Amino acid sequence: MNLNALLDQLNPEQRQAVESDAQHLLVLAGAGSGKTRVLTHRIAWLIAAGLASPYSVLAVTFTNKAAREMRGRVEELLEGPANHLWIGTFHGLAHRLLKAHSRLAELPDNFQVMDSDDQLRLIKRLLADMNIQDDRIQPKQVQWFINGQKDEGRRARYVQTHGDWFEETLRDIYTEYETVCQRSGLVDFGELLLRAHELWLNNPELLAHYQQRFTHLLVDEFQDINTIQYAWLRVLAGERLSLTIVGDDDQSIYGWRGAKVETIQTFGHDYAGTQVVRLEQNYRSTSTILDAANAVIARNPARLGKNLWTEGERGDPIRLYAAFNEQDEARYIADEINRLIEGGTNADEVALLYRSNAQSRVLEEALIHSQIPYRIYGGQRFYERMEIRNSVAYLRLILNRQDDAAIERIINVPTRGIGNKTIETLRTIARDQGCSLWQSALFAIENKVLAKRATNALEDFMLLISDLEGLVQEKEELGEMVKIVNEVSGLIEHHEKEKGEKGRARVENLQELVTAAQSFAGDDEAATPIEMLAQFLGEASLDAGDRQADEFEESVNLMTLHSAKGLEFDHVYLVGLEEGLFPHKMSMDEASGLQEERRLAYVGITRARKELTLTYAESRRLYGSEQFNSVSRFVKEIPAELLSEVRLRSTVSRPVSFGIQEDLAMDAGGFNLNQRVRHPMFGEGIIVNAEGGGAQARIQVAFDDGNERWLMMQYAKLEAV
Repeated sequence: MNLNALLDQLNPEQRQAVESDAQHLLVLAGAGSGKTRVLTHRIAWLIAAGLASPYSVLAVTFTNKAAREMRGRVEELLEGPANHLWIGTFHGLAHRLLKAHSRLAELPDNFQVMDSDDQLRLIKRLLADMNIQDDRIQPKQVQWFINGQKDEGRRARYVQTHGDWFEETLRDIYTEYETVCQRSGLVDFGELLLRAHELWLNNPELLAHYQQRFTHLLVDEFQDINTIQYAWLRVLAGERLSLTIVGDDDQSIYGWRGAKVETIQTFGHDYAGTQVVRLEQNYRSTSTILDAANAVIARNPARLGKNLWTEGERGDPIRLYAAFNEQDEARYIADEINRLIEGGTNADEVALLYRSNAQSRVLEEALIHSQIPYRIYGGQRFYERMEIRNSVAYLRLILNRQDDAAIERIINVPTRGIGNKTIETLRTIARDQGCSLWQSALFAIENKVLAKRATNALEDFMLLISDLEGLVQEKEELGEMVKIVNEVSGLIEHHEKEKGEKGRARVENLQELVTAAQSFAGDDEAATPIEMLAQFLGEASLDAGDRQADEFEESVNLMTLHSAKGLEFDHVYLVGLEEGLFPHKMSMDEASGLQEERRLAYVGITRARKELTLTYAESRRLYGSEQFNSVSRFVKEIPAELLSEVRLRSTVSRPVSFGIQEDLAMDAGGFNLNQRVRHPMFGEGIIVNAEGGGAQARIQVAFDDGNERWLMMQYAKLEAV
């Protein structure tokens, strides 16, 4: 192929990376800087220039989609198939090695790979076989522990317990798990990498064979690498192989699943003489958006350092909207999206990004109300999420014991010793007797159909439902009903035991269901609390069954910031920029956690191509309680000249000298400018400005802590001092 044609497509820095003759190369690729182009062009260059044969190149990435895209691009550049190239994910390549050398890896030829669900079922069976019934040892927690140990390259025999019963029990389960997997020829995802690493270490001749075969190792998304993945690469690379790594320490956002940003930051120390090439020219965003991203990420210490820039247009200022509450925030965004769509914007080019899954509920409701089609990217709609369906099933069963679907869903959630055999027996009785599952359970207990242990577990479940009914009937408020069910049923505790981001998100979603109930307004003002609960559950079912966006229909994209990495959109709304929400309160205690939150903000900002809008709420009812958080530090870190504060078209902002006192007194129950007031959260201050009228009336208060805040009068709960 024409080498000049291959290089002519690149900018100077990209070309430098592609042509580099350094043994070890770190390509520090900023967001939107063409990292995939550099990686694929480097592979093609090495082969076309005769510096490597297709047999001698190994390229590793993190997803099958990325691997397929990489192979396709290389084949296009080489103008032919690239069958001899080893291109794949870490797990895919490890699986290939273990299949080729199963005997050396001490595995049967026909070993099977378990997915996450298979692994969890095996763990549940082990806990039963080992007679472990302590509530502190949950199957999901054991799964997280085992996978975490394997990600660190640690077998059960090397786990340190420090004499702690809990740690010793987890280690014992891990030991038994290893024995069963080895005996059954089963391999989980973590085992693929760990076993492949041990394959190198235990078989020097085999390692030497592959070290002679491969001359170049190339790794994409290196900032996401974990301990065992890096160990596997380092053993293979040895002293001779050439390593090219492509990544961005500023986009390392997966610390909660084992990724270590320090690995890319210290790569130059591990491999002396590493050449560093920075890709800083961005082909995605306006310079305004890039300047904002640069300003935010610059606050993080220990960066490898780069500054994104573009030859493209300056672009519009970043819009900042201070909402009264989360409902106002969602309505504003829905109105803006309608404006965009009516102006000819494709809905697919609009994205709503948020820190927590639970934030999607209010946004979804606003989009549904405005009849805007949407899809949840990489996740489920709020009322379709597993933990929400479980909570709703408890509530449905409290209202109607004949609800077989609800019983099937939560009879053993959280686990309470009611196994599949018991459930199948109840189904058989219900079918034979022509009755509900609840009635069949009563029949089974009365006629001693089940073993004593199963009967006791079933009685405990039925007693729990009866107790929950009594507790719910004591409550006057809908939110309190949902809260008590979530807590007493054990759902909150069940998901609190799940470590990591997923468990935390599920707890937050359950707490957000409480908020949904608190804000629910039924059709009948005279309805009893129990009747209101029935109406709420009906609305929840309708929301869950609301028309999904067709696969080929233009739809607005909703997603968490973690899901947004690698994507880009013309119009991005970064939602909920408040201290405690983003940065998340669980990540603010340690410097490393706050730094990862800032990297997450950087990722969110750089998803936008043309237009970026930031929103925050002065008060937010989230996770079942009302919060008064200050605006996120990430907003404050953006230079003021890059921001344009949005004022609703329906309001008029006037300076204090233009006689607002009369309007303010009329709309705000007698408050006047320069009057001293007290806020339940922010303390005392002085009213300095006002705008709007009626339900939209807002006032600006200069508080004694030095902060000025706009407050919506109907929610502010101010007292005259």
